[in-house]
Amino acid sequence: MMFKRLNFWVLVVSLIVQPIVLNQASADRIKDLTSVAGARPNQLMGYGLVVGLQGTGDKDKISFTAQSLKKVLDSLGVDVDGPISNYDLFSRGVANLAYDKSKLDNVASVLVTATLPPFAKPGQSVDVNVATIGLATSLRGGNLVLTELRGADGQIYALAQGPLTTTGIEVNAAGSEISIGVPTTARVPNGALVERAVDTPFGESEFVVLNAHQTDFTTVSAISDAINEKFGVGTANALDARSVAVRAPQSLPERVGFLSMIENIDVIPGEPKARVVVNSRTGTVVISRTVKVTAAAVTQGSLSVSIAATNEVAQPEAGLFGGGGEAVEIQNADIEVTEEVNPMFLFQPGVDLRDIVEAVNQVGASPSSLIAILEALKSSGSLRAELLVI
Repeated sequence: MMFKRLNFWVLVVSLIVQPIVLNQASADRIKDLTSVAGARPNQLMGYGLVVGLQGTGDKDKISFTAQSLKKVLDSLGVDVDGPISNYDLFSRGVANLAYDKSKLDNVASVLVTATLPPFAKPGQSVDVNVATIGLATSLRGGNLVLTELRGADGQIYALAQGPLTTTGIEVNAAGSEISIGVPTTARVPNGALVERAVDTPFGESEFVVLNAHQTDFTTVSAISDAINEKFGVGTANALDARSVAVRAPQSLPERVGFLSMIENIDVIPGEPKARVVVNSRTGTVVISRTVKVTAAAVTQGSLSVSIAATNEVAQPEAGLFGGGGEAVEIQNADIEVTEEVNPMFLFQPGVDLRDIVEAVNQVGASPSSLIAILEALKSSGSLRAELLVI
């Protein structure tokens, strides 16, 4: 009898504890759902030069690359007497364009961008993105020359410099070309030093406004209720589907500690909207859990055309007086058209994400075919979700 009672209580406790664990697992911290108004990042941009390339630079065809290189050398006290590109030859009225065309093969003009985090202070470092704007084919092995990064107000906020890190590669040989990734873009990790801080209104107002990352009345209401439950009614007020105003202490040290406690409060956010995100460039498709499809029949097929070209040389026979005719090159082309036959599959009313994935996998659809299927379902009105193509 004692063992039966013990088993009964173990069963009851397990049934009570299990829903609590599930609810805690689905909760998020306020710091993961919101950001402080006014404490936002700022975009920086600048123009610079990348040197040290292995013959993949702008060469002699970009005028501003030569101009920029001359300015850099002049700032270092180096006098350049002769022309360093065909642009200089044109400007001087020289018609001979064979003048040392390789002098700018290792230099490229680039645009440099960076994001200045909120509350960034002078002396801190930020990552830098670099992209070519001329005819450079690769930035692999290059080094960014000291570049000023300016904000939207024209002020200098950071200085960037350092070796580039590239992930793309491009190889050309004997008329063949292999390209992996994008070799004309690169990064400089921690390549920029902050020189100027951006003023923020963090301590100026009586209230601190928290902006939710996603527009959702349920999430904003849950954040306001959680703050009021911990600090008292009236501490937080939901302003709209995006913002929550929180009454904060006036002292900056107390305000920082107060927000530290707020951002670690757990909140169960609202269920996000049903959405399908499609990246047409990479073929990536992300389907949210709440996506539903009404009754629809789908068939998927693909048409492929292959063309094989062969070159032959015909040599006419020699005539009566000797001397063969001129050789003629003949090009032959074989064209083959194939179309895959795939079965039709049926979506029952109200199917969810698992049914969609299983049905698409059964017919062996590629990511590009899946994108076409989703767009067709959206156009027909069967896809109960927002289709976002990026």
